[in-house]
Amino acid sequence: MNGAGIEGALEAAAGGRVVWGVLALAAPGLNVRLAGMGSRDTPELRYLIRVFGSRAVALGLGYLLGDEAARRRWRRLCLAVDVCDTAAGAVHLVRGDVPRASAAGLVAITGGYAALGALALRREGRAPAG
Repeated sequence: MNGAGIEGALEAAAGGRVVWGVLALAAPGLNVRLAGMGSRDTPELRYLIRVFGSRAVALGLGYLLGDEAARRRWRRLCLAVDVCDTAAGAVHLVRGDVPRASAAGLVAITGGYAALGALALRREGRAPAG
């Protein structure tokens, strides 16, 4: 994937974060059901979904509204968050304490975000200084 393709994918991912975050804030119960955890829906889980939503909106808008220098910082921050989220999801997947399909789906999403972030970071390391 070339630089323009990666940047387009990063912008789409950031837009996805904003949409997912707004959905989590506005309709946390729907978010719980879409994640396949409707049987575990509680007020505490809805609160945590809203916390997640605020974070997702901030990460997405931070990237989309930043200049190139800011975007480099946001890419690193997003990568750190995505790696942590993927690792946490993998632990739950191995433990089996979250519905397997839900954990696998969320790990696939956050893992995809992490892979895209790692690819962008790798490309950044090979780009000529400018």
